[in-house]
Amino acid sequence: MEQYDPRVDAYIAKSADFAKPILEYLRQVVHEAAPMITETIKWGFPFFDYKGPVCQMAAFKQHLAFGFWKASLLNDPAKVIKQGDASAGSLGRITSLADLPSKEILIDLIQQAIAINEKGEKVAKKPVPAERAKLEPPQYFIDFLSKDSNAIAAFERFSPSQKREYAEWIIEAKTDATREKRMETALEWIAEGKTRNWKYKQDR
Repeated sequence: MEQYDPRVDAYIAKSADFAKPILEYLRQVVHEAAPMITETIKWGFPFFDYKGPVCQMAAFKQHLAFGFWKASLLNDPAKVIKQGDASAGSLGRITSLADLPSKEILIDLIQQAIAINEKGEKVAKKPVPAERAKLEPPQYFIDFLSKDSNAIAAFERFSPSQKREYAEWIIEAKTDATREKRMETALEWIAEGKTRNWKYKQDR
């Protein structure tokens, strides 16, 4: 895997004008913190990997996000982590460079995340809910749906059981490739207001 991925260049180029300098800056800081890190695109977003996902960034219409894959394992004395593991938005809503913590803090968090992957540390799995209806959609899926305002709005209108059906389908994917394909399909269906099992209901 290459240190720099041309798909990330393309992602930044097609992002909103306000986001471009912030994405470029974050990319620069990541590589400054860890020259061994590599880039890729997962679920439509730029990811920075070293022995597994380290961090990721995502641009939306009016804000962007930067997150750490294992945020809960990071030592964060400055209290800049606002969302948990696998979230695109660990640092909260970003609309300008002023919304970011200092470069020193970012570099420290990135290097911590790399060390965590080096050691093979795992995020503790959350207990399985006693009731299936309480299964929450993973944050990375919510972030993915947020790329399309129609999709995220439709998903929010779904009943808890309809949300759970999509969440289970995404979580049960065995590989990243399968998960990404399912998320793309889900985005398309949800934007059209379709539930997970809409095909079967049509056949009745």
